[in-house]
Amino acid sequence: MAKTNLNYKKLAQSYLFSEIAKRTKAFLEANPGSEVLRLGIGNTTEPIVPAVIEGLELGAKKLGDLKTYTGYGDEQGDSRLRQAISNWYGKRKLEIAADEIFVSDGAKTDCANIASIFSTNSVVAVSDPVYPVYVDANIIGGKKIVYLEGNLNNGFIPKPPSEKVDLIFICSPNNPTGAVATKKQLKEFVDYAIKNKAVIIFDAAYSEYIQDKTLPKSIYEIEGAKKCAIEIQSFSKSAGFTGVRLGWTIVPKELSIENSETGEINRIWNRRQTTMFNGASNIVQEGGLAVLSAEGQRQTHQQIKYYMGNAKIISEGLKDLGLKIFGGVNAPYIWVKCPKGLTSWEFFDKLLNETHVVGTPGAGFGKMGEGYFRLSAFGHRENVKKAIKDIKDNLKL
Repeated sequence: MAKTNLNYKKLAQSYLFSEIAKRTKAFLEANPGSEVLRLGIGNTTEPIVPAVIEGLELGAKKLGDLKTYTGYGDEQGDSRLRQAISNWYGKRKLEIAADEIFVSDGAKTDCANIASIFSTNSVVAVSDPVYPVYVDANIIGGKKIVYLEGNLNNGFIPKPPSEKVDLIFICSPNNPTGAVATKKQLKEFVDYAIKNKAVIIFDAAYSEYIQDKTLPKSIYEIEGAKKCAIEIQSFSKSAGFTGVRLGWTIVPKELSIENSETGEINRIWNRRQTTMFNGASNIVQEGGLAVLSAEGQRQTHQQIKYYMGNAKIISEGLKDLGLKIFGGVNAPYIWVKCPKGLTSWEFFDKLLNETHVVGTPGAGFGKMGEGYFRLSAFGHRENVKKAIKDIKDNLKL
């Protein structure tokens, strides 16, 4: 008799964005003709840059020519792209071999799947507040979750676990708080992982937004990290590939755990990918190569500056109102302390009704997100300026 995976019943009700949509719709129905400006979106909004469009077009044209047509590619990714990613790290003085890089259809997929190569009895530590996929994917996989509290006192970067865990998910820059771990903070996690034979899963999807050169963009900037850490990266936020889908995961051959030999984790992930994944789109991988070209890097970095310009406008506007904010300097998210002791949903309603601006309640990112609110720098400049003006003119504090 077929039975469902009962772990799905353990998931918290996923209502955040549906509830946002419901409340926004009700407001518009009650206020016909009103314009709602959205600063809660975690999705890129500006067009893909010309150099990358050329790469995508080249990928499509190759499929229309018998001489250059390709069908299935390597499940691990186009060898040219894997080498380009290796070179990209090399420019940062990090030695990552091409065969340690596995190209995927985006970071979210790998964040959800990576824990499947580890024991179902694993204890998994995640920070709170946090991107929900780390929690949900591990609950579905039957693993025990330990929450590491991020709060005002620790700058939303928690300390390593006080108990023994097997896997540790770290997102830096963090979604939703915009906090970035320092080298010293990451070294504490690396030291913990090596001592306890644990593995760090480091989500660096927003690393290109880090402006402070003293802050690490990769876990491998920390000595010893290749012995204990897997890094997941993405083109989504750095190159506008949210709907195009392309990312990669690094599984160092040096990585080993309690019941494995050196290189075995790399081989197991390779086995998982070759069994369950047919590789990223060949068209999209041509686009990825274009992103990593000199001109692609120049243009995508200009677009990142555009979004960070939005973050500055939002941050300065909220500071002028006396609101306490975090993030927005090395990440595209601004984490706002709800005023007057309001809950995050109460502040959502207040912001919507008084200023016609929509954000994201922090409660949707975990228990420690309550009392906070996420605003996003992903948006058109004119809309961001108008939203901040509306907030400054109409929010009653």
